[in-house]
Amino acid sequence: MHLKNLKLIQFKNYRQEQLDFSPEMNCLFGVNGAGKTNLLDAIHYLCLTKSAFNTVDSQNILHESDFFNIQGEFDLEGKPLQVTCIQQAGRKKQFEVNGKPYVRLSEHIGLLPLVLIAPDDTVIINGGSEERRKFFDNIMCQSDKSYLEHLIRYQHYLKQRNALLKNFSEGQRFDRLLLEPFDRQLIQLAKALYISRRTFIEKYLPILTEHYAAISGKREHIHIEYQSDLSDDRFEQVFLRSLDKDLFLKRTGCGVHKDDYIFQLEKYPLKKFGSQGQKKSFLISLKLAQFEVFKKLKGVKPILLLDDIFDKLDDFRISHLMEGVAKGEFGQLFITDARPERSKEILRELPMNILCYTIFNGQIQSADLS
Repeated sequence: MHLKNLKLIQFKNYRQEQLDFSPEMNCLFGVNGAGKTNLLDAIHYLCLTKSAFNTVDSQNILHESDFFNIQGEFDLEGKPLQVTCIQQAGRKKQFEVNGKPYVRLSEHIGLLPLVLIAPDDTVIINGGSEERRKFFDNIMCQSDKSYLEHLIRYQHYLKQRNALLKNFSEGQRFDRLLLEPFDRQLIQLAKALYISRRTFIEKYLPILTEHYAAISGKREHIHIEYQSDLSDDRFEQVFLRSLDKDLFLKRTGCGVHKDDYIFQLEKYPLKKFGSQGQKKSFLISLKLAQFEVFKKLKGVKPILLLDDIFDKLDDFRISHLMEGVAKGEFGQLFITDARPERSKEILRELPMNILCYTIFNGQIQSADLS
């Protein structure tokens, strides 16, 4: 699977651009702020229907314009796919493949698997539980349609129940019968999501461990402890007995939306006790394990986006990544770098088809590795 070309109209800092890509490696050079990451984000849109960096679609329209248009032509195991994303100010986002619009955007998720490694990924380790849930939900939604449907439904009923709790509090009234349908749905969906998450972590952890051992060069023991209210066999009773507290807080305080994944190093929390090097190794291992999961489940190598990683990783970790590239372990790659001379030195030795572009203030020109 690979992206053959990309067309942008009024997307972020690009007025109108068109690029062709190598099926193997593509390098985007330019100073910080030039628009390198915006190109990666356009690819993210086409694969996952949304931005990786700004969830408000209208804010990704070029300033003083009223819409953006992203088009990409993919080759999916010999099958051509023309993917189009259009966002008009004040209107619903339009998304279609080969001219056929989707009824629901979720139908597209998983068709074109993608893995992004970016500087802000450190929030997965150092941030709150929501960031870790988001990371694993991203993997599972791309690889399991039933999980995606269950998660969408759970989030819908959770939002409705929270709104009802707020109305009860503000209106100084309470009707237990109104809550019951939402309670039943949330309990049922929570159980399904919990089983899926627990099963996934059991399969994912050995892959993660293998990558960490290779990239760290050490024999440290790592683990992921999956924490959930559902691990208590009495979850349903606990959920229903939490009503008074939920009414006071005006939100649902029990369920899989509170789950966390505790990253551990030698049985201690990585977030608190891990060194910067250990955290970097763990983070890269998380992403490489994500890549491998997609490759196994989908039967294709995902598109891999590497945003300014040479700035964030030391020589040892970069060398490990490039060894994998040279061995053909990855599919199509996109790499950004603000220091072209560094990238060119690393990439010049790789035996693969490499296309390069230089970006300056939203203008794109062809470049080479010389």
